[in-house]
Amino acid sequence: MIREILQQISLWTIPVLLVGIPLVGMLRGIKVYDVFIEGAKDGFNVAVKIIPFLVGILVAIGMFRGSGAMDMVTNFLRPAMTRIGFPPEIFPLLVLRPLSGSGSLALTTDIIKRYGPDTLVSRIAATMYGSSETLFYVLAVYFGAVGVKRTRHAIPSAIIGDIVAAIVAIAVCTWMQ
Repeated sequence: MIREILQQISLWTIPVLLVGIPLVGMLRGIKVYDVFIEGAKDGFNVAVKIIPFLVGILVAIGMFRGSGAMDMVTNFLRPAMTRIGFPPEIFPLLVLRPLSGSGSLALTTDIIKRYGPDTLVSRIAATMYGSSETLFYVLAVYFGAVGVKRTRHAIPSAIIGDIVAAIVAIAVCTWMQ
């Protein structure tokens, strides 16, 4: 029964949000389209401000993957991950997801192509991709846009959140298989 409820929630969440948010705005008398356009203009200005932060992140990711360091770390940790039930194939996604949305999407797509869409590893990868955030990108965007230099507890909290998302993704996908 819980499985059916979760499947119905996942089926209806996006359509309800896409229709519900503009509908609530219209019912409150808000000119939804005008507010959307104003937000898009502000978003463009923010994008211009954060370009240096994004370039830095993308260069670092490219260097890490291109150097082979990701493969070395994964191979080193493979025995420990296997013992605790963490699929080693997912580890690069765990590392890359906080850094790059497009890079983690490419990696998730590669995992799904390599192992097939209905395998446990592919479901875990897709769930991790959807339930975690590109935290360093988000922090660069939001903190860079307002000029925050000291992030305080934001980074450790976000990393803990991503680790919990990975653990829960593995647990839920294994449970629902």
